[in-house]
Amino acid sequence: MRLNIKVIPKSSLNKIIKLSDTELKVKLTSPPVDGEANKKLIEILSKEYKVAKSKIKIVKGETSKNKVVEIEV
Repeated sequence: MRLNIKVIPKSSLNKIIKLSDTELKVKLTSPPVDGEANKKLIEILSKEYKVAKSKIKIVKGETSKNKVVEIEV
């Protein structure tokens, strides 16, 4: 499964907002420094989709707010 995700770092809470079946907006408390926001994003998606963190990969946009994430189901 591939998801288009817009990440909003340094938010007041961690929250997933579903825009459509393949698009999400994710608010993260982590800052976009040293990959902290990416780690938190993978952790939150892992809990939401009930898969191991190792099954989630950022395919595109590692340093961007707009990311493409692939989840092995």
